[in-house]
Amino acid sequence: MDKAEKKKILTALTIPGFLLAIMWIIRITESLFRINLGFLGVHPLHVDGIPGIFLYPFIHGSFSHIMANSLPFLILGTALFYFYNKIALKVLISIWILSGIWVWFGGRDSYHIGASGVVYGLSSFLFVSGIIRKNTNLAALSLVVAFLYGGLIWGVFPEFFPKEHISWEGHLGGLVSGVIFSFYFKKEGPQPKKYSWDFEEEDEDDDEDDAYWKRPNTSTTYKV
Repeated sequence: MDKAEKKKILTALTIPGFLLAIMWIIRITESLFRINLGFLGVHPLHVDGIPGIFLYPFIHGSFSHIMANSLPFLILGTALFYFYNKIALKVLISIWILSGIWVWFGGRDSYHIGASGVVYGLSSFLFVSGIIRKNTNLAALSLVVAFLYGGLIWGVFPEFFPKEHISWEGHLGGLVSGVIFSFYFKKEGPQPKKYSWDFEEEDEDDDEDDAYWKRPNTSTTYKV
C-alpha cells in the first residue's frame, strides 16, 4: 500500500472516528458521573424530543449498546468517505437527520437513542448506491456490505423484539433514509466507467445523424 492510499484511508477515517470518539466520551462520562442523558434522545411527537433528532446517535444506554454500534459505524462510515468522498458528508448528515425525523413522527412514546439508525442508513445507502451506479468497485462494495451486514434487515421487524427495548423504528427509518438518498445522490459522486465501445457507439450515432439521407434538400425551394 503506497502513501497516497494510506492517506486516503486515514482521511476517510477522520470524521467517522471523530463522531465515534464523541459517542464513547459521552458514554464514559455517563458511567463515571452516574448520569443518564437518555432525555436527549428522540421523544416522538414531543417538543422536548426535537433536539434528539440531531443528538440521538451520540447517546447509548450501556457499554454493550455502544460496542454493538461502534464497529459497524466505523467500517461503514469509513467506506462511505473512502468511496464517496465528495458527497459523503452530505449523505451522512442527510441520513442522520431524516432517520431522526422518521422516529420523531412514527416512533413509540419513549426516548429513542443510539447510532444503529445511522448504521442501517449507511448500510442501505452503500448497498443500493453501489448497484444503481453500475460501477464495478462500488458493486463489489455492495456485496461486501450485504455479506457483513445483511442480517441487519431483521432489525426492522418489531416481532423479533417483543420484550426488548430496541427501537425497530430507528432501524427502519435509517434503512429507508439510506435507500432514498442513494437515489437522490445518484448523479453525484462516482459514476459508471466509460469503456471504449461506449464511445464507439456514440460516434456511430453521430455519424448516423449526419448521414446524407437525413440532410435537408437545399436544392429545392418550397413556397408558403
